[in-house]
Amino acid sequence: MVRATRGVAAGAWYFEVKVLHLGSTGHTRLGWATNNADIHAPVGYDVFGFGYRDMDGTKVHKAWRANYAEQGYGDGDVLGFYIHLPDGELYEPKQPFLVHYKGLPFRAEAPKAAEQKTPDPVPGSEICYFKNGICQGTAFVDIPGGRYYPAASMYTLPDQPNCQVRFNFGPNFEFFPEDFGGRLIPRPMSDVPYRPFELANGGPAENGTAEKNI
Repeated sequence: MVRATRGVAAGAWYFEVKVLHLGSTGHTRLGWATNNADIHAPVGYDVFGFGYRDMDGTKVHKAWRANYAEQGYGDGDVLGFYIHLPDGELYEPKQPFLVHYKGLPFRAEAPKAAEQKTPDPVPGSEICYFKNGICQGTAFVDIPGGRYYPAASMYTLPDQPNCQVRFNFGPNFEFFPEDFGGRLIPRPMSDVPYRPFELANGGPAENGTAEKNI
């Protein structure tokens, strides 16, 4: 999985992904994932990710596939990703205690049992997906509190051209929906300010770097 560096915990937000190339063996899972999602697994593998599959338009969460869209997506399609977290900041888990080590932020101690449980759901929260500007319906509701990041996982058989997608965080979208079906109009992910990790032995870190305090 690849995951964006800026995420959201409250409000309504939107981004696009254009499918540039799948080919005969390429497949994708695109969607949202928190910073607790397993980056060595596809989007939707665990409780911290919510994915949308190309093959049949199914949705994926906790490794379970469920019927969602009437059909999948392919080369040239532009997909929209909407999330709404009303008062979500009240449900976001506390940031873990981090230290700076070899240019990267690491947890200073193993997570406690209470930190490993699924966060409480955000009442009224929703994720839905769009295809070429058309809403495919509500995919997930009352999702766990957390900071959600745009995410993608891609797969192609060996010796085949790589699967390719292109993220567009706005503000200029190719297929910004004309109708959100009464949902709160989202802001583009390009408006999200960076929220640095606070390190116990260094300054704020972005993209794995920090200026060490002496």
